[in-house]
Amino acid sequence: MPAFHNLYRHGFVRVAAFAPHVAPGNPMENAKRLNALAREADRRRAGIVLFPELSLTGYAIDDLHHQALMLDASERASEALIAASAELMPVIVAGAAVRVDHQLYNCALIIHRGRLLGIVPKTYLPNYREFYEKRWFAEGRPYTGRHVRYAGQDAPFGTGLLFEAEDMPGFSLMAEICEDLWAVHPPSLDGALAGASIMVNLSASNALIGKAREREALVRVQSQKTLGAYVFAASGTGESTTDLTWDGQTIACELGETLAQGPRFEDGSGLVTDIDVERIVQDRLRFSTYRDSARNAQDRIAKWHRIGFTFAPPLDETLPLERPVRRFPFVPSDPARLDEDCHEAWSIQVEALVQRLRSSGISRAVIGISGGLDSTQALIVTARAFDRLGLARKDILAYTLPGFATSDATRQQAIELAEALDVTHREIDIRPAAERMLSDLGHPFAQGRSEYDITFENVQAGLRTDYLFRAANHENALVIGTGDLSEAALGWCAYGVGDHMSHYNVNAGLPKTLIQHLIAWAARTGEAGRGANAVLERILATEISPELVPAGADGAMQSTQARIGPYPLQDFTLHHVVRYGFGPEKIAFLQESAWGEASRSDWPDHVAEADRRHYSMAEILKWLRVFHARFFGQSQFKRSAVPNGPKLTSAGALSPRGDWRMPSDMSAALWLEAIDRLEEELGL
Repeated sequence: MPAFHNLYRHGFVRVAAFAPHVAPGNPMENAKRLNALAREADRRRAGIVLFPELSLTGYAIDDLHHQALMLDASERASEALIAASAELMPVIVAGAAVRVDHQLYNCALIIHRGRLLGIVPKTYLPNYREFYEKRWFAEGRPYTGRHVRYAGQDAPFGTGLLFEAEDMPGFSLMAEICEDLWAVHPPSLDGALAGASIMVNLSASNALIGKAREREALVRVQSQKTLGAYVFAASGTGESTTDLTWDGQTIACELGETLAQGPRFEDGSGLVTDIDVERIVQDRLRFSTYRDSARNAQDRIAKWHRIGFTFAPPLDETLPLERPVRRFPFVPSDPARLDEDCHEAWSIQVEALVQRLRSSGISRAVIGISGGLDSTQALIVTARAFDRLGLARKDILAYTLPGFATSDATRQQAIELAEALDVTHREIDIRPAAERMLSDLGHPFAQGRSEYDITFENVQAGLRTDYLFRAANHENALVIGTGDLSEAALGWCAYGVGDHMSHYNVNAGLPKTLIQHLIAWAARTGEAGRGANAVLERILATEISPELVPAGADGAMQSTQARIGPYPLQDFTLHHVVRYGFGPEKIAFLQESAWGEASRSDWPDHVAEADRRHYSMAEILKWLRVFHARFFGQSQFKRSAVPNGPKLTSAGALSPRGDWRMPSDMSAALWLEAIDRLEEELGL
């Protein structure tokens, strides 16, 4: 069986892109330098190594491209590079000028294990400003079944070539060259529709002020438009600087996200990172517009020619990811991006509630506040929505509803928050009503026994919601929901007349980890008002608890995360299950890459030192089991009846009217059996 800690087992392909120091007009020397870097890529166990445009001769040799001696030397150098690749793992993509039918083409050579898989000519030749490529080269022609003899081998020649690994589903490659990306309709658009998951670009692209940003934007957007990965390598040091300079920029992007960029203006600079081809395939399966685009382009993509090769990845080796995995997929690591996303999340929530209040004609709100995270976020959003509508905050009725386990600290936090936000605070002690209901039910607690079962808990949860709805009737108000996306995923809510229900739930699309960061952001920036900052900090430091069961003899309060798992892990799983449909094995591999002791991921600056902990594989699998059992086997009936509320993240919401539909009577056996097999394999 392939090693668990092997990126290829889990649908990743390692890619390398280098900008070698060029020896202009010396093809054999350039072949040696490319071979040395290809060997480095092989040592790093890359599946692809990409080099710049015309990397065997150098790009900026101008009319020397037409010299017969140069072309002969370039072909001999290509043959040497192909021969040297026989013992190497990566698919090598190098640039050379190739003669076909008395014309010269600017080409990508696709090489693997001693075989020239194909030759792809450049489609669009720039002939403006500093570029004169039509002086030297012919425009690429589509593949028509033609094979040409080059470097001692017969190989398919033309645009529209797709290179597919026959022993690794999803690993398919196409190449385009420099200006092709700048065209209105780049070849990679059709390449992606034909099935290429990884697009590579051999580029020259001289350096100009601001051009590096332009290239990165182009590559990132193209990876998003194609629902794929896009890897780019530009010519670097050693190229002639007669009139231009070259920076050797290398970029790798996946689904609109920049994974890596190599240093510029350095000899032999480059990057190595990992592409998640399973993620790409899964995203395309979900994106109906991808299917429609492929259908509409059928006449064009039917002409693409597929060339298979045996990749033979080293599945028996331990190969952890080199790309970092975000620990908090719902929360950006970059501080500037975090501020931007937090502001946008608040704006979405506020706008959603503003519209609901306008459409209902209701100008008062009722909300239960506990001094915890969710009700804090919902209350602040409600206050902002009232400000937007010009309504008085005093018409927000914030109820504390203390029960048998409500602590003085959380109750006081709730009261202080209501005062800081200038809303109306009211309190109803639910204990007398709860005691009466428990007595009517004949519950042992009513006879003085310390029996704290689900009935004991849900009597309190149900009474709180019942009081809020009756208060809303009495005050002609809207009940604002506080339950979050993480709780909906895990079914951590009392169904029906419980915290499951409201008139409108502003937190429906927010996972717990994002709520924590939103409140931290509000405290840091003063978005909730400077008077609220101190209490917000205390709320963030409070143990997450439903406060339904009294503390034990040791004084320890009821802990949500001890019961259903750490929210950082469970939100990580939620994201990858709902957004990409990954199974437990892939998620365990990703979680260990993000949260294990050997994680390469940087901690976001806004995560406190005390919260920077790691998880063992045993812990990861324990909580994966809890998540999958609850998500697939127990909780859908609650999600099938959730109140309205806004979607906030690309991972989706769990409303049956929106992103997530599944039967309520599903079994989780398929997922739990996968976890069983993994535990057995790993000896856990």
